[in-house]
Amino acid sequence: MDATEPISRIADREERLERASLVRPRISKHVQWNIYIVALIISDLFMMGLGFRMAYFIRFELSIPIFQIDVIPNFLQYQRITFLAAFLWLFVFIWTGLYNKENLLGGPQEYALVFRASTTAMLIVIIADFLQPFFIVARGWLILAWGLSFFWISVGRFVLRRVVYFSRRYGLFITRCLIVGANSEGILLANQLADPLYSGLDIVGFVDKKFLPDTVPTKGLRVLGNMGCIDTIIKDYNIEEIILASSSITSRDKLLEIFQKYGMSEDINVRMSSGLYEIITTGLRVREYAYVPLVCVNKVRLTGVDSLLKMALDYGLGIPLLIVSLPIMAVIAIMIRFDSPGPIFYRRRVMGVNNRQFDAFKFRTMYINGDEILAQSEELQRELAEKHKLKNDPRITRVGKILRKLSLDELPQLFNVLRFEMSLVGPRMISPEEMKEYNQWGMNLLTVRPGITGLWQVSGRSDLSYAERVRLDMHYIRNWSIWLDLQLLIQTIPAVLRRRGAY
Repeated sequence: MDATEPISRIADREERLERASLVRPRISKHVQWNIYIVALIISDLFMMGLGFRMAYFIRFELSIPIFQIDVIPNFLQYQRITFLAAFLWLFVFIWTGLYNKENLLGGPQEYALVFRASTTAMLIVIIADFLQPFFIVARGWLILAWGLSFFWISVGRFVLRRVVYFSRRYGLFITRCLIVGANSEGILLANQLADPLYSGLDIVGFVDKKFLPDTVPTKGLRVLGNMGCIDTIIKDYNIEEIILASSSITSRDKLLEIFQKYGMSEDINVRMSSGLYEIITTGLRVREYAYVPLVCVNKVRLTGVDSLLKMALDYGLGIPLLIVSLPIMAVIAIMIRFDSPGPIFYRRRVMGVNNRQFDAFKFRTMYINGDEILAQSEELQRELAEKHKLKNDPRITRVGKILRKLSLDELPQLFNVLRFEMSLVGPRMISPEEMKEYNQWGMNLLTVRPGITGLWQVSGRSDLSYAERVRLDMHYIRNWSIWLDLQLLIQTIPAVLRRRGAY
């Protein structure tokens, strides 16, 4: 058979073309994005106006003592300022790329960009207030307008993003993607991008010269052909995105050829994974030695300002939460003491930053003779060895079941946060024995402190497979930002109330 012809035993050429056309929605991708961007602009302007109006209400109509009460505001003046500020906000948002497709639906970085753009726009207003003697506005109103406009604009974008995620169930905002390279890196990429509801990618398969067509490397995704037939594959499957697993391309000439051929295309985006660096580290520094740039691996994921922001969040929320939780913990301690014999607290030896081990505190939720109870069931022993969790665990006490359902058994870990061993938000804490489950990702896991809550907590908890937990941990570490931590803290509340996967 001709090497330039893609091989697929799933269906013939006509059936594949029909399949590709069926998954494409009737609304073109260009129109979809135009509608979304218009909706963003309307939402941003409305939410900005809402923030400014709330600032006026708080500053001038609530009579809060911290503000100067004898100020007589001119409502029409502030209304005109809000109207002019709307155009300023819109201009700054356009200038900073907040309506650029590349900056949308890509994680909490979008909210960080909204914060910077809102701050820039407000600084322009403050400078105008300083330079123009006839342009007089209350400083309290400016501060409130800045904070509230950022908050409400972020809320609007959050809601619209949920609408997009929902619409992906019907094929909207989905990009058809081809992965070049079916080696271990390509398979890892495919697994991490597998859910189109979150990635926005519909991965149709692989192209690889080392594997026979119809080889199934992972999750039913097949090798569609070799590099010689990539043009036909792109046409047949309506490919819009090509992802290169960089470690699978041994020739720099071949890599350059792909970028020259598709990199400047209006219809196809070409992206390349970070290859080995993505596996061995989550942070890099570049330093020149005699004008030669050399890459150095960071021993910790968060440095500088990022580390300070993380610490501020942990202590700023951790200390108040601990103070509020102390009476609750006292009641829980009494309940545990009367429920079953044994200590109130349980110390679990877990892995910390840079391979340092520490004891994570929890309320005891099991009988002290738990090992003897578990030894009576070989089936439960196998389940525990495989999943590191038991859905119906006979070792758990009556009070323990309640504490686990409500996640109250983890309250003592606030002390670990104050001891700088854990964070409020982070990857799952794991025992030294579990390190082997992370394989090559293990060194990434130990670059940040484990968290009381995290992406795994809001995504299903114990209902997730172990491989899925590993993937979520790596996603969190690689994409960390202070905005992601805040988002996960907010999402933890409904996740705990739903009690999904809590056992």
